[in-house]
Amino acid sequence: MTIRLPGPAGGLRTYEPRTEPLDVTPGIPFTSRTVFSAAHVVADPFADVGPDSPAAVDWDATLAFRRHLWSHGLGVAEAMDTAQRGMGLDWAGAAELIRRSAAEARSVGGRIACGVGTDQLTGGGSPAEIRRAYEEQLALVEESGAQAILMASRALAAAASGPEDYLEVYGHLLRQAAEPVILHWLGPMFDPALEGYWGSTDLDAATETFLDVIAAHPGKVDGIKVSLLDARREVDLRRRLPEGVRCYTGDDFHYPELIAGDERGFSHALLGVFDPLGPLAAEAVRVLDTGDVTGFRGLLDPTVELSRHLFQAPTRFYKTGVVLLAWLAGHQTHFTMVGGLQSARSLPHLARAYELADGLGLFPDPKRAQERMRTLLALYGVNQ
Repeated sequence: MTIRLPGPAGGLRTYEPRTEPLDVTPGIPFTSRTVFSAAHVVADPFADVGPDSPAAVDWDATLAFRRHLWSHGLGVAEAMDTAQRGMGLDWAGAAELIRRSAAEARSVGGRIACGVGTDQLTGGGSPAEIRRAYEEQLALVEESGAQAILMASRALAAAASGPEDYLEVYGHLLRQAAEPVILHWLGPMFDPALEGYWGSTDLDAATETFLDVIAAHPGKVDGIKVSLLDARREVDLRRRLPEGVRCYTGDDFHYPELIAGDERGFSHALLGVFDPLGPLAAEAVRVLDTGDVTGFRGLLDPTVELSRHLFQAPTRFYKTGVVLLAWLAGHQTHFTMVGGLQSARSLPHLARAYELADGLGLFPDPKRAQERMRTLLALYGVNQ
């Protein structure tokens, strides 16, 4: 059976969906790489909320999706930008998400790391207020038993006068951290408010400040997550890290080559695209665990076209495609997002995401995915 999909230049084209999903089953834990999937939240479609209301979350479906990721051996990176942190999910919602997900992780033995930021400060803040906001969130994550990810702060980006402010704030936090943390460098393509992070719009200068923070506290840094969509820069940075500090790629454009690595090292992974790719990505990493780099690349390289499509500019709206694919794959019963973000991408964009994901075999039930896509198309007036 075929389906008619809108094309980027207008009009409709015929697509023939596949009939069988990719044959992937849960397996043993990974041995060669540490891999986190940043996970989305499932909205409550029956909540009577508006775009500016606090997020209404379907907790049962949200936690069920995390169990799905854990079942395939992936760690969960919680309350990150994939969960619409700062784009529909406020700190109160993120705090509840952290508490619930960390408790769920303990119950199933899943690995979890959670984002620590300053999003209580919706109107900016002084350096002292920024430190206190970070401290509040760090305490909650540590009390939950999860690993902390120190996220980039919009408030700090606005308040900092230069690199010395970043060195002071991050040094203060790292001295307090009970366990080694992951530092997250999120580029402005993901959040325009983070332009000039680490005290400079010159990425070379910013990199030196970032490395200075790590060098001053190497025992408190488990690793860094780099989300700049610049593979060469990530490799150069990776090679300059102190012994024992890991690089977790956040590059949704170049992740296969960065995870595979080279003769001088490799990146671990903390990726938003591993939300829809979870089972396939897990299978690829298990192949890599055997030393089969070619087999790993053979599984993961074909997914890059989908990832680049989901993360195309404006990149921060990639979450819309991620949630669409979760709905089509049967992980939730609806295509609704907190803050109404399901409207952030065009119908041709969503149709292409469906086509690419279907071609990869990502839908456990291709027929159900096709029926749901037909329902979405009908809402836009596309008759089959």
